[in-house]
Amino acid sequence: MLWKLFLAACVSSVLRGTLCSTASLRRANDGGGRCLYTFTVPSPAEHSCPEPAAEQELSRQGALQRTEMEALQTRLGLLEALVSRLAGPGGAGGQGRGLEAAYSAAMREKTELQRERDRLEAERQELQSRVDRLGQENSRLRLGQCSPSETPLRNSDKRPPDGSSLDYSSPGFQEFKSEVTEVRAPTHSDNTGTDSPPQSDGYSTDPPLPGCGELVWVGEPESHRKADSISGKYGVWMQDPEPVPPYGPEMTWRLDAVGSVVRQLFGYEDRKQLSRGFPSKVLLLPESVESTGAVVYRGSLYYQRRKSRTLLRYDLRTESVAARRELPHAGFHGQYPYSWGGYTDIDLAVDETGLWVVYSTSKAKGAIVLSRLDPDSLEVLHSWETSVRKQSVANTFVICGTLYTVASYTTPNTTVNYSYSTESGHGRALSIPFLNRYHYNSMIDYNPARRQLFSWDNYHMVTYDVRLGTV
Repeated sequence: MLWKLFLAACVSSVLRGTLCSTASLRRANDGGGRCLYTFTVPSPAEHSCPEPAAEQELSRQGALQRTEMEALQTRLGLLEALVSRLAGPGGAGGQGRGLEAAYSAAMREKTELQRERDRLEAERQELQSRVDRLGQENSRLRLGQCSPSETPLRNSDKRPPDGSSLDYSSPGFQEFKSEVTEVRAPTHSDNTGTDSPPQSDGYSTDPPLPGCGELVWVGEPESHRKADSISGKYGVWMQDPEPVPPYGPEMTWRLDAVGSVVRQLFGYEDRKQLSRGFPSKVLLLPESVESTGAVVYRGSLYYQRRKSRTLLRYDLRTESVAARRELPHAGFHGQYPYSWGGYTDIDLAVDETGLWVVYSTSKAKGAIVLSRLDPDSLEVLHSWETSVRKQSVANTFVICGTLYTVASYTTPNTTVNYSYSTESGHGRALSIPFLNRYHYNSMIDYNPARRQLFSWDNYHMVTYDVRLGTV
């Protein structure tokens, strides 16, 4: 009977969640002389036997815990189902992969479009070069049918109707190409009007200069510096071929020509300092400069005053204006610029014979007029009218009294395509290769002391060696 009670107690303890690890049976006499048996089973979690109310509370808490556990299991199941849907083909993961695929396809299409654009641009440049070559060939053919005094000139560039501005506020700065058209060479009777500059007899009385001759070759450009701001996209730089103290032959001068007011003249001790960007002198000119036609000669800066036909001689030693004079009947501020625009109506030049100016007048009907100037007073000494429209060429320079024109300012492989001799009064077609390495040449001038062309090509200050033939 005792063993049955012991077994029943163990089963009861297991059902209540306790351990039936140890138990004791004790026998004793009570106060009435009866024998009492006491059976004890220790609890692992409790120090005393709970009251019935406590047992009910424990049962309730256990039930709550089981309920919470079941709720957590339900929630975990729902989360697992949601993750499965998201990771599946139709879920957000599939949508993300679809977006990635669409983005990759768009990038591939963009790359293909860029390649196609580059290919079309290369074709466009090739077509432009072919058009220029055909235009030059057409020019040579036409010139072969005309007398020297009626030399027309053709090239294939197309020019908008107006000149252009170097103002920084002007959009695009009037970047356009030219269309060369034939201009009838004026006869002697054409020069009797009041709107024409004085004319020479077409022949120079000066003896030939030693070492002079016709241009036969132009070398490849050598870059000396690149301008570091938009104001230096166009400009003019030069060295004095006949310097006057305190400045020597290595002194290099520079004007950035983009801006509504151009007055700063930068001086560098030599080309090396120019390339480093360290000016030793900065002068503020008294009046603003127009365009890229300035030159330095015999210790003075010669330039055109903005929005006028007035020429100024600025003495670099005294830092003051030494002379000023209006160029008779000259067009200005966009009337007769070069093909690239830029208000290049009046272009000064220097060669072995002295100071020159290239321009046009209404009497000349836009044809290039070349005049020799007195370097002290700026008085016009002699003038020659050519049969070439000024707006039809990209730029000009003068060597040994002969005017040379450049066909294009943007075509990389263009030519020096025309010359006009002041000694004979006649012009002729040429085809001397000339390289616009940076594709936007806004200034070309000759330095007789160095026998080089100075040029400003799309922010870059470059020089070209030249070779002259024998007289």
